[in-house]
Amino acid sequence: MFRRKIEKVFEEWKNEKGHKPLVVKGVRQCGKTSSVLDFARRNYGNVIYLDFREHPEYQTFFSANLSVSTIILRITASIPEAKIEKGTTCFVFDEIQDCPQARSALKYFHLDGQYDVICTGSLLGVHGYKQKIGAEDDYSIPVGFEHIVEMYPMDFEEWLWANGIQSIHTEYLRDCLKNEIPVDIALHTRFRELLLLYVIVGGMPESVTNFLQTGKIGSVLTIQRRIVDEYKSDMLKYAAAQDKSHIRECFESIPSQLAREYKKFTFSAIRKNGRSRDYAGSLQWIEDAGIIRRCHNLTITELPLDGNRINGEFKVYMSDIGLLVCQLENGTQADILNGNLLGYKGAIFENLIADFFGKAGRKLYYYHKDGGVELDFVIRWKGKCTPVECKATTGDAKSMKTVLAHPEKYHVEQAVKFGDYNIGRNGPLLTLPLYMGFLFTEE
Repeated sequence: MFRRKIEKVFEEWKNEKGHKPLVVKGVRQCGKTSSVLDFARRNYGNVIYLDFREHPEYQTFFSANLSVSTIILRITASIPEAKIEKGTTCFVFDEIQDCPQARSALKYFHLDGQYDVICTGSLLGVHGYKQKIGAEDDYSIPVGFEHIVEMYPMDFEEWLWANGIQSIHTEYLRDCLKNEIPVDIALHTRFRELLLLYVIVGGMPESVTNFLQTGKIGSVLTIQRRIVDEYKSDMLKYAAAQDKSHIRECFESIPSQLAREYKKFTFSAIRKNGRSRDYAGSLQWIEDAGIIRRCHNLTITELPLDGNRINGEFKVYMSDIGLLVCQLENGTQADILNGNLLGYKGAIFENLIADFFGKAGRKLYYYHKDGGVELDFVIRWKGKCTPVECKATTGDAKSMKTVLAHPEKYHVEQAVKFGDYNIGRNGPLLTLPLYMGFLFTEE
């Protein structure tokens, strides 16, 4: 069982007086079930685990009457070994999107107040996920009676923990960043190695487990591609009939969309003469499922970033870097390790920074103007608008130099460039090794 940051969220929830049922949403296969069950079994005398995907018959426990006493009566009649005691029992409802009735019942569990409930769901933000069960109006979402948190695939720091990197090492990196001093060369080399492996393996727990046990990239690739196939199956199972083919086309276009010099997502690149009105809803479906993240262009490099975003102009990145790389041809993994990538390396390492920022809970923004100025990302850092450029190795950042040279126009006082460097500074420009991207949590 890997150490996951979500554990702290669970502990804070349990310690909160009068807490509501907890709903853990996140992309499929990111480790929700294993983390929830591990927490529940360590903190409760009894755990009642109901997996609605594996056991669709469990849906009958929540038909018609949703009173807690009736639900418990039905459960104990069908599962005689279930031990349910007030104050010491936690119900775990897994894949709750397959049983909207159970989600409606959360209101009554909260009002009853004698049992804790934790739910997991992979498609809770997606329009149409209820249609396989019944009419959407039949079972309403219990607004005000649930505590929703989002869980992501393992981030880079969790990957470091899984590889034996201790807190003393990550704190050392934080100190280096804070004081802007170079990282010890031996540690720098090790973190560079782990970064390249993370780009290939990504943060899906099953992929990480397999790699740590076998060290075989080929078997990791098999797992990743199976996960991608499961995502495509979900698109066919849960999406509205008229959207199914468009959703899949949008999803399969992402690697090629990132290959372009200007990586703005273009609907005409999905299919010749493709239009926003044909595909916008399909792209939204994929985003709501947690599979991708949008990065919006800005009208100007000023705070607040969200107030200056251009809604119809954006780039799209995979939420997990490993799931982008696995969609490329065989041999890409070796090219990454050997530094043999050519033009596409920019797409991969941009997606890596999007992975870092997104898993830290940041919204993503960039800046592009037809005059030639383009900044990979723009973030709020230390209370200031901060451009961020990333380079797969080393390289010039002409746009960043332009922006920094004209503060009267761009209102920028500091910038960050990630690449194959150690820590350094040149006036307002801070250069950092790529692996330090996960440390950018301060806003």
